[in-house]
Amino acid sequence: MIVYYLISAWALIGVIAFLYLIKEPAPYGKHIKETHKYSMGAKTGWILMESPAFYLMLTFFILHGDYENKVHLVLTFVFCLHYFNRSFLWPLRAQTNSKKMPLNVVMSAFAFNVVNVFFQGTWLFFLIDYSSNWLLSVWFFLGIIIFFTGMAINIISDEIMINLKKSNDGKYSIPKGFLFSKVSCPNYFGEFLEWLGWALMTMNLAGFVFFFWTLANLLPRAMSNHKWFNKEFDDYPKNRKAVIPGII
Repeated sequence: MIVYYLISAWALIGVIAFLYLIKEPAPYGKHIKETHKYSMGAKTGWILMESPAFYLMLTFFILHGDYENKVHLVLTFVFCLHYFNRSFLWPLRAQTNSKKMPLNVVMSAFAFNVVNVFFQGTWLFFLIDYSSNWLLSVWFFLGIIIFFTGMAINIISDEIMINLKKSNDGKYSIPKGFLFSKVSCPNYFGEFLEWLGWALMTMNLAGFVFFFWTLANLLPRAMSNHKWFNKEFDDYPKNRKAVIPGII
């Protein structure tokens, strides 16, 4: 089936993205360089690049979902809940009013979300026939616990960073408390858990490829952030890992 070839190619692109990001930090936030000629407001750019995931998954469900299928309802709700927070709530609260975002970052993230929702929606609504009993399965139960644990970690970590910037007039400083005592990027660790949970909840190829892409995209970013903090702050805690407590 052609969709399997397409998602295999998509996973391969994820490998290439990982290798590129290991060498060249993604140009966002503290890693933006003056050489980026075309840019737009960071808040607007974030909403523009993340919101397609919310709208398109909702559209997928409206057009192709089974309204009486509880699995379709729950999975659509969980996916859209994450992206409602990331697309609208977080950018409206983050201290990004004066910042710019390179246009190529916005466009690449926009494209990623469109392609990713195509695969997630195709597997959820066309390729797998979920029965209501799936909600009682061990994999779904484990997945939804991991997902919401990750979401809580992600939101709490974001809240700490937002409040820290507010108290420092938008300047970077060393975040403390919660999982920041263990890693530099607990917000990314939370996203790892979210999409691992999603992969377990859906138990399909698209879900696990999405989890792989999350690692490929955010792991290099976390390592770049960790390196930046250690370089910029002489008193940065040496016992902190980059993103996964006690490991990386």
